[in-house]
Amino acid sequence: MNFFVTGIDTDSGKTLVSAILCEALKADYWKPVQAGHPLDRNTVQDLISDPTIVLHPEQYLLNLPASPHAAAARDGIRIEMDHFKLPLSRKSLIIEGAGGCLVPLNEENFVIDLAERFRCDVVLVADLYLGSINHTLLTVAELKRRKVRMKGIIFNGERNQQSEEIILHHAGMRCLLRIGKEKEITQEVVRRYADQLLTTWND
Repeated sequence: MNFFVTGIDTDSGKTLVSAILCEALKADYWKPVQAGHPLDRNTVQDLISDPTIVLHPEQYLLNLPASPHAAAARDGIRIEMDHFKLPLSRKSLIIEGAGGCLVPLNEENFVIDLAERFRCDVVLVADLYLGSINHTLLTVAELKRRKVRMKGIIFNGERNQQSEEIILHHAGMRCLLRIGKEKEITQEVVRRYADQLLTTWND
């Protein structure tokens, strides 16, 4: 089973969550589209402690830190859906999206189309800020409209119980994990959250 990590905004915490998922599930990692530097693949590499996890190279590595369609245009290329091929892996694959689910890849396709193409269950990362209820529920509504399979929500940031409860109530999804506001993100922190995730993953 492969899982696609998407967020409600660009800085939701997808890379951190991807590292936690890789550590918990002993899964390999792939970010199909990387726009700008530093590489999220390198960040995941620094955060995981399991040496058996394979981090696959990007299908598109773009220079401009911008929406993939704009970054690709700047590099003089067009992102083509037919060019995306799943890396060969004997294990589950954690696939990290770029930005939110409706970030455009080209004039027709969005990031979430990759999850549909590869038939992945989606893990939605919701960071908690003023306006995040609206952004989270709009994202969930679009995922449901597309009939995308959803594994659950991971909340990231300072705890807001009221926001979390109303999101889960209306989304009809379960909370897989709550990531607190950490002073520093280390391998030890990732392992701790990976252990927590395993207690709820198969509920």
